[in-house]
Amino acid sequence: MTTRLFCVLILVGLTPWTILAQVPKGEVQHFTFEKSKVFPGTFRDYWVYIPTQYDGKTPACVYVNQDGVGYNAPQVFDKLIHEKKMPVTIGVFIMHGRVKANGPNALDRFNRSYEYDGLGDAYARFLLDELLPDVETKKTKDGRAIVLSKRGNDRAIGGASSGAICAFTAAWERPDQFSRVFSAIGTYVGLRGGHNYSTLIRKFEPKPLRIYLEDGSMDLNIYGGDWWMANQAMERSLVFAGYEVTHNWGDGGHNGKHATELFPEAMEWLWKGWPEPVKAGRGSPQLKEILNPGEDWKLVGEGYAFTEGPAANAKGELFFNDVGKGKTYRVGDDGKALVWLEDSKRGDGQNFGPDGRLYAASGAENAILAWNEKGESTRIAGGWRGNDLVVNSLGGIYVTEPGWDGRSPSKIHYINPKGEDKIVDTGLKFSNGLCLSPDQTLLYVGDMKSHWVYSYQVQKDGSLSHKQKYYHLHEPDTADDSGADGMRVDKNGRLYVATRMGIQVCDQAGRVNCIIPTPNGNVSNLAFGGANGDLLLATCGSKVYLRKVKTKGALNFLAPTKPAAPGL
Repeated sequence: MTTRLFCVLILVGLTPWTILAQVPKGEVQHFTFEKSKVFPGTFRDYWVYIPTQYDGKTPACVYVNQDGVGYNAPQVFDKLIHEKKMPVTIGVFIMHGRVKANGPNALDRFNRSYEYDGLGDAYARFLLDELLPDVETKKTKDGRAIVLSKRGNDRAIGGASSGAICAFTAAWERPDQFSRVFSAIGTYVGLRGGHNYSTLIRKFEPKPLRIYLEDGSMDLNIYGGDWWMANQAMERSLVFAGYEVTHNWGDGGHNGKHATELFPEAMEWLWKGWPEPVKAGRGSPQLKEILNPGEDWKLVGEGYAFTEGPAANAKGELFFNDVGKGKTYRVGDDGKALVWLEDSKRGDGQNFGPDGRLYAASGAENAILAWNEKGESTRIAGGWRGNDLVVNSLGGIYVTEPGWDGRSPSKIHYINPKGEDKIVDTGLKFSNGLCLSPDQTLLYVGDMKSHWVYSYQVQKDGSLSHKQKYYHLHEPDTADDSGADGMRVDKNGRLYVATRMGIQVCDQAGRVNCIIPTPNGNVSNLAFGGANGDLLLATCGSKVYLRKVKTKGALNFLAPTKPAAPGL
């Protein structure tokens, strides 16, 4: 403080010390939690900061921090809330879990890396379903109820090192619940998959997140990776994808000194403009070629048992199956689903043929059925249970038979226009979705229990040759495979694959360019339809969604078209 400012304060009867004393001081309470079902057997301490300005009635904004109280956060919050540089915010400071040892000569199981470094939604579920509800069972020291806002725009989360990647993961998985992230010396390296974030950020449709990054040039460089380089890679990826991101790089090591110094700045930046919502990033050029700005998913219907088999006819009308209830639906002009078949014979994967009939794999009859416009079916082939199918412009049908029991071999069938059924490939772990390239010279088949989509060259007699593990898909940290299911191509030759991570869009060279998640996080299959072929229908478990896109689908039962060559 300068001498001149000090003198002015004295003249008006104030001193720096009285100003500090006038900042209301919030309270901090300590609790324990040991009822977790997400992390069974763990116990942990946590602390709750409650500002003086909290009235006990209005839901407060929330800041969650891993590894307990750090960065002098209560004092920082006191000052920033008093100065109205951040909203009235309740802080929840949580330690990682430990599983108590069985006796004095045994060691506790320390869950820090397991809970913090791992990707996936487990920690977010722990917070949302267990820890934060536990906070709301407590009261302030003077008996006020603790009421936390449930809106993601009102919630921030942060931490250091493994606690930082944990914070980012919680927000990445649940941006509807956490939209602001403070990351200090973040562990975005190869311990439990964190090194993948700098790639995934570039590919995923952006989420409404604002991120503050801190690191120092003397941070760790060990067996798991280079922290300093990894944090810079994160920042560059976030900028590439158009996120609201800022950073403060220093020359420090793997400690909290620098983060503590800049924490007030970070909090002020994360909360700037509140309550205006945090905006999503702009996305990659590849996403911009596919998605329309401002066009989101629209709900077609919900309450189904399990949806599959989206397909479009020559008019662009879209259909899908509720496999569990044995019904087939048509999507009306208003975007809502109407029952088309009351009994689909448990139709599963399906596609239209050049004769206008809807060809479907029937689970009830273990057969391939063709349905005409009157809802009458004809048996095409049978004696085995198909999964998904595609019909080419000549009327030839390719069908996957996964090996449902896990013991039978997985097969690909070809049924020629005469109805002759022949096995044209075996050997995949679980053959699932399939489609043809726009020129119909290549067949693509997803192996659900791997991260591969296979490419085959189609021969004149329908046989397959030159089999390759061609498309390399991403798989989530929580699974050992991509879960590749239904697939379609657009007129530009891109391949769209329904996976555990969303719709992965690949170029013709076999590379995932972008990932489009669905609103409920599930997707079993997809299809292009509409009068212009630019409506994307996604079957997502109990729900079905529709989205208007820029690109247009290539329907395999129509005449082949040759796309442009891919960039290599």
